[in-house]
Amino acid sequence: MELRGINVANAINEELIAELEAIKAADASARTPHLAIIRVGERPDDMSYERGATKKMDKIGFDCTCYTYSADISNDDFQKEFDKINENPEIDGILLLRPLPKTLDEAALVARINPVKDLDGICSANMAKVYAGDETGHAPCTAEAVIEMLKYAKVDMKGKKAVVVGRSLVIGKPVSMLLMKNNATVTICHTKTADMKAECKQAEILVAAAGRAKMIDDSYVSDGAIVMDVGINVDESGNLCGDVDYDKVADKASIITPVPGGVGSVTTSVLAKHLMKAYKIRK
Repeated sequence: MELRGINVANAINEELIAELEAIKAADASARTPHLAIIRVGERPDDMSYERGATKKMDKIGFDCTCYTYSADISNDDFQKEFDKINENPEIDGILLLRPLPKTLDEAALVARINPVKDLDGICSANMAKVYAGDETGHAPCTAEAVIEMLKYAKVDMKGKKAVVVGRSLVIGKPVSMLLMKNNATVTICHTKTADMKAECKQAEILVAAAGRAKMIDDSYVSDGAIVMDVGINVDESGNLCGDVDYDKVADKASIITPVPGGVGSVTTSVLAKHLMKAYKIRK
């Protein structure tokens, strides 16, 4: 079965729309959750994500302000601009589009972002909460999108053998923690794994987050496995593709996510979900 992100995203959106309507019905003067998107420069992928996030917030009924800066902004000036947004009481959540230009001290911003407003879980406080299983924090949106899709498909993760290919702080490590929180038994594979193919073949749930186009073919996948493809790559023909060779794996998998149209299309809805959570904490 192909598990498309649009259905999962729509389910999340509908819940948030209903929740916002209930808040407004209870208090007509209640302010609206407000997202700040911070972008430096004009990287096409940043601009694409910004457009998608802005459109999603508008669809749900949330406020969204985009703060854009020239790629040659000085570090001191950008730090001051960031602090204004971070300290603005009208802003409930911040999405800082990264990576930033090398002239800017990204680590300094990550260190002082308000953890409640840190909707993509980039600061150490939120990372610690993810690892501790503390739901008051925000996990990285893409990692949480994987879990949202599994829950939508009514996959019982308890006791399942899950294998995650990739160990990044953005996806691999946090999605492993989220899977464990749902009582899966998790193995993380990476470039130094001795026999990655053998490890992946044991997976009942396989999460591909290595960043290598079509590296997971049918020889990595057992019959009936659930395959979640988080990769975004460009193949030799210039087409978007995932870490999974979809054509070779689809017939073996019981559930598989496509690229594009899979996990990535749920990410902005998770961002909106985090915004509502931050809003309620700050309300």
